[in-house]
Formats: sequence, structure tokens, C-alpha cells
Amino acid sequence: MAIIRPNTNSVRRVQNRTETISESKLFENQFLLYRPYRLSRVSAPSNSPTRRRPPPPQPRRSRRRRSNRAASDSSPPPTRQLHLIDWCGDRSVRPPARPRGFLLFSVPNRQGMSHHHHQEQHNAADAMEEDDYNMDDDSDGDDFLGQGARNDSDSDEEDGDDDEYAQGDYKASDTSAEEARRGKDIQGIPWVRLATTREKYRARRLVEYKNYENIPNSAEGALKLCKSTEKGGKYYEFSRNTRKVKSTILHFQLRNLVWATSKHDVYLISHYSVRHWSALSSADTEIMNVEGHVAPNEKHAGSLLEGFSQTQVSTMAVKDNLLVAGGFQGELICKNLNQEGISYCCRTTYDENAITNAVEIFNTSSGAVHFIAAINDSGVREYDMERYQLYKHFRFEWPVNHTSLSPDGKLNVIVGDDPDALLIDANSGKTLHSMKGHLDYSFASAWSPDGWTFATGNQDRTCRVWDARNLSQSLHVLGGNIGAVRSIRFTSDGQFLATAEPADFVHIFDFKSDYNKRQELDFFGEISGISFSPDTGTLFVGVWDRTYGSLLQYDRLYNRSYLDSLFY
Repeated sequence: MAIIRPNTNSVRRVQNRTETISESKLFENQFLLYRPYRLSRVSAPSNSPTRRRPPPPQPRRSRRRRSNRAASDSSPPPTRQLHLIDWCGDRSVRPPARPRGFLLFSVPNRQGMSHHHHQEQHNAADAMEEDDYNMDDDSDGDDFLGQGARNDSDSDEEDGDDDEYAQGDYKASDTSAEEARRGKDIQGIPWVRLATTREKYRARRLVEYKNYENIPNSAEGALKLCKSTEKGGKYYEFSRNTRKVKSTILHFQLRNLVWATSKHDVYLISHYSVRHWSALSSADTEIMNVEGHVAPNEKHAGSLLEGFSQTQVSTMAVKDNLLVAGGFQGELICKNLNQEGISYCCRTTYDENAITNAVEIFNTSSGAVHFIAAINDSGVREYDMERYQLYKHFRFEWPVNHTSLSPDGKLNVIVGDDPDALLIDANSGKTLHSMKGHLDYSFASAWSPDGWTFATGNQDRTCRVWDARNLSQSLHVLGGNIGAVRSIRFTSDGQFLATAEPADFVHIFDFKSDYNKRQELDFFGEISGISFSPDTGTLFVGVWDRTYGSLLQYDRLYNRSYLDSLFY
């Protein structure tokens, strides 16, 4: 994964003192650093000697109302002085004043992760704008939402938990299927109050969105190979959008933070909290909070009894009443959902490149519960949760960003910081085949239940579908609209394949049409994850956005035409 380093020409980290830097200087080479509820713009150093963990979330504080504000992002920023203290540590640059427009989301942490051999390839310009979009009206500089639709973000009053991003006399509310059929926007965006229409803004987003690439111009070549697909399929229908739960993202390249265990139960990450949402009772329950100290209450060999503090969850998985959360420093936290407390804690490695990129829970042929963790230190580790111990450890030549085990447990797909994907023997770790075709790094993979078909998602903006019986070339190359394929899911019956871009779009391809037909889910916001329910009846999509962050629910449409024969 790409490591983004500060640009020392603009920002210099100093020891035991503060350095004064003007806001205009900060805007010369902008770099977005995620801090919950706040936007900080700092220059991105490119050759910092060590990678530091991102700053922990800070509580929201009341701020004095400002009567004067910049009209738009295009206006030159004021040259007041800012104090820089220890870049990207527990202290950071005081956020400069930001124009108040229609900012749809908080910017994720940009501190990337990559094998050290690739570090020199990346700079601040590479990291800009994949996740950054701003709905400011560039025509007249007025507030894009309008005075009646949005409140001043610098209100003196402290916002409530559920309404912390409520906007003046307009508050984005939950949306039901009935309301959507009557014409309400599924995310509650008040387009009638805005200075543009949804169609105009969508056209603008398609042009302005910048895809993040580790290999420059990889998408240009890859998209030329994509098959033409027919858009307009109707497989899943909008059911509900709830803002009671807000899924967040720690790292902009890792988007597997939403997991459905039934058509009514879904688990997601909200800052330091792992939460459970019941679509049946509309209940939001905290399952685990890792902001403070977390330690196992069970004693197992190899378990880190002292536990962790302020774990920043980068990925997770939930299956068969087992929840596994992976952290930014190689932490693994395991919890049995039927029991109180934490079952098992361990640190996969003390290497500085230790981010847990992906976790997959599975059952062995004997029925034992295991899970596989893909770590940024180029390792893939398998853990036995019956004995609570490391079972296997395979190493590769590049950081592993995602793995996917075949339904029979014999084959494993490995993707990471290399254009080629690997198919390995799950028992020995031996590489059976190297799949060529992608032009950038991959961050997603998934197996179809048929046991032969699997898919890989890449930053070249394509998803490739493969047949394990003939890997000389991919079967299909499926493209997207604006960005990398960050998440892939097959339904449990193998009929549909869903691919998620970093923002705005989820595509559902129909297997029976040989992937020639697809449904496109269109909304606004960063996608934290997608998940089909095990019975395929529901698709959940996590949307991370400062104002309209929510959980989208789509229900499957079944072909009931056979019932007609009973009456006609």
C-alpha cells in the first residue's frame, strides 16, 4: 500500500520547539490529514524517516462563530500564522479556516502503507483528491447548500451524537423505500434547496474525481480492455437509508468494514467503536470499544494478556459469532459475540510496516474455525481459533493487501503491491500460478461459490474475473466509473457479483448473463464496505460522509413470474 510522506520542502518537523508557518504556505502543496470532525490541510512530506501512526480521534469542541468566511475554495487563503508541532504525531497542525461549502465527508487518513522499495515512487501529489470532493458552488461563491439548508459549521452549541452534522433548519433524516418512491433523495440530500441539480453535480463528479494510482496512468490502458456491459438491470431495490449508524474509514485504500451476518444484522466500524445494527428493531448497539485499554479475559497460549490501547481498526471480519478486528500496528483482537469481553489478542509483527490489511474467517474441512490475516509486512498468517494460536505463516515478495480462500479450502488468491495476482496452495503456500493482466496494485478479491471462478479488484479501475482451470488470461474485464475497485463480494448462490468503487458507485453484475448486464447503485459518499447477507436477500452499503454518513440497505428482487401460471 502506498506510503505518503510529508514534503520536507514545505513542512519541517522540529525537536522540542514549534515552527511557525503561514496558512498560504500550507496551501501551496495541500495534503489532507484525517482527524474526525475536522479538516486539516498540511503539506505532505515525502522522505520522513519513519512512519508514524495517524493521530487519534479527538472529542468535538465548541468553537466561536465566525461572521466572515471565505467564499469558496478558489479564494486565496488568509496568511495568518499557524503553529506546526510534530507532524502526524499526537499533536498536529492547527486546522486552517476552510470555506463552508457542501462538504460531504471527512477525509480519511492519508498515511499510506507500502513496501519500502516503493516508497520513493510516491509523493503528495499522488495522494491528493481520491477521496476529496467538495460541493461548493464555483459559479458565484455562495454557500452551496444555501442559508436555509445549512447551519454555520462553527456554531457555539455542542451538537448531539445523532445530530452532530445537522444543518440548520434542515436535518438529513432516514429515508424509507416509500419516501424514495415519492421522490425523496435516498440520502436525504435537499437538492431543491441547492444551487445545482443532482444530475449536474453527478456530471461534475465524473469529470473531477481523481483516482489514486501507484502506477501512473494505469487506468487508461486497463479501461480499454473492459467489456461493454448493459446498464439498467434491476436485481436489488432500495429499502432503507439510516443515519443512526455512521461507518468510518481509517485508511483510504482499505474498505472492508461492513459485514452482514443475516438480512437484519450488520456490523461496522464507527471511529473506535465496533457496532451492531439491527434492521429489524432499528437498534444500534456497541459491541466493542477500543479507544481505551482492551485486554483478553481468557488465557490462551500466545495471547497478549496486557492487551492494547487506542487500537485503530483498519479492517475486520464477522462470521459464525466470531469477530476479528485488525489494527494499524499489526494488532488482532478476537471476540466471541456470544460472550462478554475479549477472547484473544495478539500482535502479528513488530515490524513498522505492520498494518492489518484484510481478515477472512472460514471453517476448515473438519469444521474448526480459522481466520487468515493479510499483513503489510508481506506475510499471510492463518490462526486456529479452536486452540487460539498461529497455525501457518507464508511470506511473499510484496505487501499483501487481500486474500480470499476457495470454498473447498484448497486454493488461496493473494493480491497486493504488485500488478500480478497469485494463486497458491492453501496448505503449503506454494505458488501455483501468477495471473497477469492488471496494471496497478490490487486491494480486493473474492471466490464464487462454484469453486472455480474468482475475481480481483485493482487500482487500474477494473475487476477481472478468472477461471482457476484456465489462468492464461482473465474471462472478463469489468470497469467502473471513477475509481479503483476497493471491495468485491459474490452472493452465496453465485448469481451476482458486486464491486465497490472508493466512492459513489456499487456495480452488481449478473452471472447468468455472462456479466453482460449490471445494476448500478448511484449515491454520494465514500464507501466503507459492502456486504450481502448470507441468504442473498439484502445488500448493505456503508457510506462515510460528514453530513450524510449512513448505512444503505437494498433488498433483493426475486423473479415471481412462475406464480402467473397459477392464475392464468
